[in-house]
Amino acid sequence: MQGLGVSPGIAIGKVLLKKQNDFVIEKTDVSNPEDEILRLQSAQNTAREQVQNLHNQVEATMGAEEAKIFEAHIDIINDKTLFKEVEKRIFSEKANAEWALREASEIFISRFEGMKNIYMSERAADIKDITNRILEILLGIESADFSKLEEETILVAEELLPSDTAKIDIAKVKGFVTEMGGKTSHSAIMARTLEIPAVASAEGIMGEIKNGDVIILDGGSGEILINPSENIISQYKLRKKEIDIQKSSLNVFKGVKSISKDGVKVKIMANIGTPKDISAVLENDAEGVGLFRTEFLYMDRSSLPSEEEQFVAYKAVAKKMKNKPVIIRTLDVGGDKDIPYLGLPKEENPFLGYRAIRFCLDRRDVFHTQLRAILKASAYGKIKVMLPMISDLSELRQAKKLLEEAKASLKKENIVCDENIQIGIMIEIPSAAILSDLFADEVDFFSIGTNDLIQYMTAVDRGNSKVAHLYTSFHPAVLRIIKLVIDNAHKKGKWVGMCGEAAADPKLIPVFLAMGLDEFSMSPSFVLRARGIINNTSKKDIDVALGKILNLPTSEEIEKYIDENIIHVF
Repeated sequence: MQGLGVSPGIAIGKVLLKKQNDFVIEKTDVSNPEDEILRLQSAQNTAREQVQNLHNQVEATMGAEEAKIFEAHIDIINDKTLFKEVEKRIFSEKANAEWALREASEIFISRFEGMKNIYMSERAADIKDITNRILEILLGIESADFSKLEEETILVAEELLPSDTAKIDIAKVKGFVTEMGGKTSHSAIMARTLEIPAVASAEGIMGEIKNGDVIILDGGSGEILINPSENIISQYKLRKKEIDIQKSSLNVFKGVKSISKDGVKVKIMANIGTPKDISAVLENDAEGVGLFRTEFLYMDRSSLPSEEEQFVAYKAVAKKMKNKPVIIRTLDVGGDKDIPYLGLPKEENPFLGYRAIRFCLDRRDVFHTQLRAILKASAYGKIKVMLPMISDLSELRQAKKLLEEAKASLKKENIVCDENIQIGIMIEIPSAAILSDLFADEVDFFSIGTNDLIQYMTAVDRGNSKVAHLYTSFHPAVLRIIKLVIDNAHKKGKWVGMCGEAAADPKLIPVFLAMGLDEFSMSPSFVLRARGIINNTSKKDIDVALGKILNLPTSEEIEKYIDENIIHVF
């Protein structure tokens, strides 16, 4: 069976099915609605206490960033909008609290599930989690406990809610599989934090297996094997052992430079979303932050972050990274990142619409605030500014003018900043790639955003499962245009980085090294592996193959050629 790999690794174990609580809730007439309100409030108080205990447990075992999930859950318990709707139903229908809660919460859950933004739609799980918790309290039902299992287990569920994942005994639960969810669901994020292999979107698996079945899951490829033979189990145990040895061996690359066997120096950087991510950047010895996705500072809130809030976040990252570079991408909202309070219009083609730099040049108040915060933080470290979704020179020039205006406003207030702060652009639109020779005259650096560049180059919506097989980093047009961008920048004396997913692809890292890519930026957990590949590769050896690769006609032939002709250590 095939699912979506959301947390890498091999897991082998017996199945434990987690079936959804099938709440039987009937509407009953109540003579005193005030008593039902008191029951509801008491259940809320109990739920708040339970969630606070989970928060403390997760903070102690996984860290403060992971515990923030449960801060969001407490916010839901305290949410006046949701519970006013529940109380309104109790009074207007003279109904029991359980029925009123289910009716009101289903509206909110449906509203979030209907959002196009994957991140926001997956927040429906948080509302569902809290609703179930309060319903269990009202109905006197005990929730499943995964903290005291007797044998090595693979948890299989229709959906794992954050509180389920928080209670997992990692000594016993070796992996999990869900029918629902994706890479940005809280349970997937926590699985990666705990380094538990996990597969999501395995549709129909609950009907294919039973408790006690043995399964193997590959959290990288998303493959699931049900009741495999002893021979297959032995093969996967060997693969698992090799992965564990390989992972441990990467520690030798901590504290060393990223230099190829023939002396070519590059930088291996890390992508982050919040200041909390810096601990993983430092732990994995990245040489800087190649992409700070600032949109996460704008999410999970009801209003814009202030200049001070943003300044504090940017300053914290700059100071922790000391003299290592930190590239801050200005607000990239729109597309698949909807932020409700910004009032973005509903669009037929949001990826081609009002997003990123287009939004910022229109909402100059928002942009000015962010630029001032970035500039103020630049006095505390080696900060660079990066503009997303640039498609022509007029956008770049407008943005640079606004940056100068922000500098001038700080100067009037006698606030120190880096007057010569470097500015770069994301190369993620074909027009910018084709005009990269002209852009190179007006910026300090490029960073190639392969996630969107591939999508725009090949006209493939990367979120559409019907055409997902056409979305590939190995497409010959994609590789040719990346080479063009690097060459155009180098002719003008400018450096080029890459911050899309392709930067961490083990098969493509040697190819990009041969192209002359100066900087690779990726998730912190991939940094040491990438350094290992660079340090065990000779650029000159790949140079010979590069011409052949760029002249092959299909992505399949390119990938096959790389597999057969470029030797990887990792």
